[in-house]
Amino acid sequence: MIILIQCNDKVGLVAAISGVLARQQLNIVSLREHVDKAENRFFLRVEVEQPADPLRIEEQLRQVLPSDAVIIVNPLPEKKVVVMVTKEYHCLADMLVRHYFKTLQASIQAVIGNYNTLEDVCHRFDIPFHHISHEAIAKEAFEQQISTLIQQYAPDYIVLAKFMRILSPAFVAAFPGRIINIHHSFLPAFAGANPYRQAFERGVKLIGATAHFVTNDLDEGPIIAQQIIPVSHSLTASDMMRAGKEIETAVLAKALRLVFDDRVFVYNNKTVVFE
Repeated sequence: MIILIQCNDKVGLVAAISGVLARQQLNIVSLREHVDKAENRFFLRVEVEQPADPLRIEEQLRQVLPSDAVIIVNPLPEKKVVVMVTKEYHCLADMLVRHYFKTLQASIQAVIGNYNTLEDVCHRFDIPFHHISHEAIAKEAFEQQISTLIQQYAPDYIVLAKFMRILSPAFVAAFPGRIINIHHSFLPAFAGANPYRQAFERGVKLIGATAHFVTNDLDEGPIIAQQIIPVSHSLTASDMMRAGKEIETAVLAKALRLVFDDRVFVYNNKTVVFE
């Protein structure tokens, strides 16, 4: 059983939480905690061996924790996700393979694409694919169609696996803290379009990728995972793009593993990640 707690910090929180679990005869096998001193914010992830009544545990924890505490007891072990794509296949293909071999820690309910380019690969893995074109339609109507379809699947998370459209504040607000994006840059550098061209023209020696939660601020949401790789003057912008696809796939896979395993806490525009 997993217990997640986020609240204002005060002396004795770990002892109080441990006391509740001990009185229920629950053996702690893993406990990770962090205090953001600047925000006076406490974060904790704890795993216990024995099953227990989640409602009873939450009730007893609320008696010893600050009134603002966010407590999640025994979150779903397998999350439901809807994936949104455009034309690039590398991140989606990796997710489909992991889903097929049951290593994704989530169930892909459907894939939505604003082009039908990736429909065939989804059908090969028996995943429903929905084509909703953004062409010859107002953005509001386009997003409304997508939102209505997503809500039918009731996913825990929406993964933008190279979905190359900017989402409106209204769409993001409909799924707060549930949209995960992979950005082809080591943010905050080279945000927006054509980051590899930007990096090439700048002559950088490192390129990277960033997985983050989506907010109304373009490419500035809370960061989940980042990685970089070295490059040299001998690489063209196209070479950088090919290398970048590999790191994008790896970073998204890592971020999804952390999120699906309930190891990521979000507070304000930052994350606490217990790897």
